Amino acid sequence: MPITVIDQVQFDAEVRSRYSDVIGSKLGGKVISSSDEFFAEAANLLAPKPPIRDKGRFTYNGAWYDGWETRRHNPEPADWVIIKLGVASARIIGCEIDTAFFDGNHAPEIDVEGAFVPDDGVPNANTKWSAIIDKTPCGPSQRQFFVRTDGLTAEFYNYVRLNMYPDGGIARFRLYGTPVPVFPTALTTVVDLAHVSSGGVAIACSDEHFGTVDNLLLPGRGVDMGDGWETTRSRFPGHEDWVIVRLGARGIIEKVVVDTAFFRGNFPDKIRVEVLDTADDAAALSSDAAWKVIVPDQKAKADYEHEYIINDGVLINVEEPVTYVKLCMIPDGGIKRLRVFARRV
Repeated sequence: MPITVIDQVQFDAEVRSRYSDVIGSKLGGKVISSSDEFFAEAANLLAPKPPIRDKGRFTYNGAWYDGWETRRHNPEPADWVIIKLGVASARIIGCEIDTAFFDGNHAPEIDVEGAFVPDDGVPNANTKWSAIIDKTPCGPSQRQFFVRTDGLTAEFYNYVRLNMYPDGGIARFRLYGTPVPVFPTALTTVVDLAHVSSGGVAIACSDEHFGTVDNLLLPGRGVDMGDGWETTRSRFPGHEDWVIVRLGARGIIEKVVVDTAFFRGNFPDKIRVEVLDTADDAAALSSDAAWKVIVPDQKAKADYEHEYIINDGVLINVEEPVTYVKLCMIPDGGIKRLRVFARRV
């Protein structure tokens, strides 16, 4: 599939803010198999933190690298790694290939393929793979951003295969797309519509200096402050930090959970939740958007799951369906997770 090469600024604006990394280890993505990982394990590709260099460090097989590196002189056209997505399935828009610190041993070219294997199966020799990202050159020690020219794939996949031609090293692999949620049949069932597996996406925020907003929508309560959302310290009266989340489906809210797990000296002083029912991101980001408060300013606690439910006297104005949620921190701080439990309409 033809691709367009763009820079990081454009990628962040057009891809990272609108789609989810559907293979990241923090979402549950995992390496199933690879052709070779002699120098460095393929699982490193999915690590959430940026790659590092420890020059002078050696293993039994050679120099240590924070990424995936295969042997020289591959007799096959390409080395490959197969990855199971961290969501049930997804349609794909583009990817990031980071060859940080691989210079002279980087992968000269890559492509990406996808497959859907039903019934919890795994790919085998008979699996049909479809092109997602056509073969494209890679440079040494740099972040590279590739977007499908024709937009999201028509098909959805639960496995992807990254091929590097003919061998070499890649530090990180991010694959962005829209999860295809598996919702309960009954509309009366309450679902967390902000969860990434439900299709929730954080589309904009005021600041994400210490931790990115996509962490808010991940499963579980995380492992430390590093996998939450945290902003810089504000120095001006009246400051507020905020994030806008597009829900995975239109719904009527029954419960909101704001979790400050692991944030013990840097949790927000107060939190507020607002909602909006609109058709697209542009309308939600407009200065004219008519946001409605459903959780008025509430004092926050350290390392605590704040729950706001119907009839608790705090959660209000939830009679109508909504498509977007805005979480506000007053004045700043850190939050681990946001849950928005609702009935789809």
